[in-house]
Amino acid sequence: MDESDEEAREPTAFGLIVIGDEVLNGARVDAHLAAFKRLIGERGHTLAWYWMLPDDPDGLTAHLRFSMRRPDPVFVCGGIGATPDDHTRACAAAAAHVELMRHPEAARLIEDKFGESAYPHRILMADLPAGAELIPNPVNQMPGFTLARHWFLPGFPKMAWPMAEWALDQHFGRCVQVRESAVLVRGVPESQLIPLMRRLTLEYPELKHFSLPHMGDNPHIRFGFRGRDGLDAAMRDLRQALDEAAIAYVEAPDEDTSSA
Repeated sequence: MDESDEEAREPTAFGLIVIGDEVLNGARVDAHLAAFKRLIGERGHTLAWYWMLPDDPDGLTAHLRFSMRRPDPVFVCGGIGATPDDHTRACAAAAAHVELMRHPEAARLIEDKFGESAYPHRILMADLPAGAELIPNPVNQMPGFTLARHWFLPGFPKMAWPMAEWALDQHFGRCVQVRESAVLVRGVPESQLIPLMRRLTLEYPELKHFSLPHMGDNPHIRFGFRGRDGLDAAMRDLRQALDEAAIAYVEAPDEDTSSA
C-alpha cells in the first residue's frame, strides 16, 4: 500500500545489506552506507544495522532467511543482474521459500529496451521470486524488486539511490527528524561522568544519551542526547547536573544527524 509523504508518522528502523566480493576485497569502496544513512535519516527514519556480504549463495541465503524473519524493512544492494556471480534473486527466493518465476512486467521492460538481444541472457533478470513486486529504475528501466519487506536494488549507486528514494517516499513517508544536542566537557575523565550517565539514561528512555571522548590536541567529551521529543528538557537537566558538580563545559557545535 502506498503511503503519503506526510510528517508525524512513526519512525521506521531499516537494515542495509551490501553484497559483492569486489567490496570486501577492496576493488571497490562501499558508498552505500553513508548514502543510505542520509536518505533514511533526512526523512526522519533510522538505519539500525548494516551487513556487508560476499557473493556466496549459501551465506547470502542464510542471512536473508534470518533478516526476513525480523520486522525491519531492509534495503539490499547488489547481485540482481544476469551474470553467473549474481546470486541475489535466487537466494531471495530460497530464503522466502518460493520459486523463481519469469515476471511478465519485468520481462516486458527488458524486451522493450533490448529487443531480440534480451535473449538468452538479459532476460534472466526477469526471473524473480514468486510474489515479488517491481521497483522502478529511472536510469535504465531495469527494475529492482521487493519481497518480504526487503527492497532489492542494483549495486550501482546511480541506480540504487533514486530507487531507494522512490521506495522511501512511496511506502514509508516522513516523520519528525532526529535532533542532537550536546556540550563539550573538558578536564575530567569519562569515568567521572558514569553516575550521571546512568541517571540520565534511566530518566530519559525515549532519548539516546551518549558520551563520545575525543583525543588528540583538543581532548574533550561530547556529552548529550539524540532524539525527537523532550530533547530540550533533558539537556537542561544535563547542564544543571554539570553545574552542580562544578564540571566545566561549553556548548557543542551542531552535527548532521541525518547521516549519523
